[in-house]
Amino acid sequence: MRISALISTVVMLCLLGLAVSGSREPAASSVTIRIVDDSGRELAGLIRIEDADGSRVDCPELMPRGLGLKQPQIERWFVLPKATAVKLPPKPLTITAIAGLETEQASVKIDLSSQPTDGVTLRLTRFLNAAAKGLRSGNTHVHLQKISRAQSDQYLKQVPQADGLDLLFVSYLERAGADREYTTNRYSKAEIEALGRGSDVVYGNGEEHRHNFAGFGQGFGHVMLLDIEKLILPVSIGAGIMKTGTDSVPLQRGIDTARRDKATIVWCHNNWGLEAAPNFLLGRIDALNIFDGGTHGSFKDSFYNYLNAGLRVPFSTGTDWFMYDFSRVYVRMEGAPTVKTWLKGLAAGRSFITNGPLLEFHVNDGQPGDTLKLDKPGTVSIEAKAVGRIDFQRIEVVQNGKVVAQAKSRAVNGHFEASLSDALELSGPGWLALRIPPPPVKDDLELQQPVPSNEFGRELFAHSSPVYIEVAGKPHFNRDEAKALLAQMKANRTVIAERANFADVQERARVLAVHEAAIESLSKRLGL
Repeated sequence: MRISALISTVVMLCLLGLAVSGSREPAASSVTIRIVDDSGRELAGLIRIEDADGSRVDCPELMPRGLGLKQPQIERWFVLPKATAVKLPPKPLTITAIAGLETEQASVKIDLSSQPTDGVTLRLTRFLNAAAKGLRSGNTHVHLQKISRAQSDQYLKQVPQADGLDLLFVSYLERAGADREYTTNRYSKAEIEALGRGSDVVYGNGEEHRHNFAGFGQGFGHVMLLDIEKLILPVSIGAGIMKTGTDSVPLQRGIDTARRDKATIVWCHNNWGLEAAPNFLLGRIDALNIFDGGTHGSFKDSFYNYLNAGLRVPFSTGTDWFMYDFSRVYVRMEGAPTVKTWLKGLAAGRSFITNGPLLEFHVNDGQPGDTLKLDKPGTVSIEAKAVGRIDFQRIEVVQNGKVVAQAKSRAVNGHFEASLSDALELSGPGWLALRIPPPPVKDDLELQQPVPSNEFGRELFAHSSPVYIEVAGKPHFNRDEAKALLAQMKANRTVIAERANFADVQERARVLAVHEAAIESLSKRLGL
């Protein structure tokens, strides 16, 4: 009886086991995913895998493109540095791929439950070869934090390549206590440069030299010192950031030290910072970053006021903490890029900034950064074009801050294009640039219309540096804009005098002298 009962129990358990195993989900399949271009050459890029409901399918074998960030749309993408085998569930899936900003998007549908496969190739059509046109892209402002050194190495090697960048600048910065978790602070200049070995990406170093009155409020400002031989000390100024000391050192002292070391100086975060205007006016800044850290501010308050006051202001950009966007500045140059040759082109203003569309702009024979010299007022010819994966709506030609010509975008296969060819009558000196509609600004009544977003959910922007127009030997100089800039510097000087903490009159004099020199210079030009 006992033996019979035991046998029955064993049989029942076996049958139950068979039933359970038969009800299990089929095992995941290993599928090698590869991205190639039109010629069949393998590319690094980004992939997104979704099920029939549009839900994200995870890829533990790949690095999340949104590492270190909390942005829903970027979190759907993974970095594919080369052909890689990933485990995928046996159900209908859509795999989408992109690479940089110069290719169309490609998608394939597979159903591993009914049509098993061991490999998927996504072929991307290139609608522009920027390098062939002498355009090289760079991100001037990147830091990483709260990740391991191994994760940082992987990120810095894989993400720029997948995003189609030619150069990346990795920068050092300090904040009391918090900087213990600033992973990229642990890299030496040699280690940063070594990241590019065996890669198409060139790596440069930098420092974010900065001052805030409070922990995160406005102060003297933030400025990138790129391609430095040594750290410029103090890296961060004042108790607002460092929890000790006074507001005793103007940013200008660090800027001048970096310039003597032949570094390139890029102002950060639009027109944010009380020392921006005097340092631009005194010729100490090589370029201005807009939208490095978000799309706050506008071109109007970041560039146009300086340009109309007669200053030369090359446009630039970056992303600050992590690479949360495709933001980059393209520089027109000859030959393969190096840190020094690319920065030289940036400082010359041979550039345009974008997180999507790519721009081409000619005024007569001139391009961004050039100065077109006319003997007298007259007509110039304009050729403008933009191409991009996302519909950017239209292009706009800007003259001295005002839109004077535009053309709508149109679908061309899997991307969008806009172009115009026009003649423009010039009554005097000025500047011309090309842009797409800028992102809206809360307090600006002229900039309220929403704009499309890219694959990461970021508002599209693109703007060329100016082509400068001299007429009869005279450059552009708008007296009203210059007076407004003068009033701004006087107001900023008062703010500094009232808010800054100085140990003695010598510290006070040293900081206020930055504004006083610029105010004197501009007042003299205005004849005041």
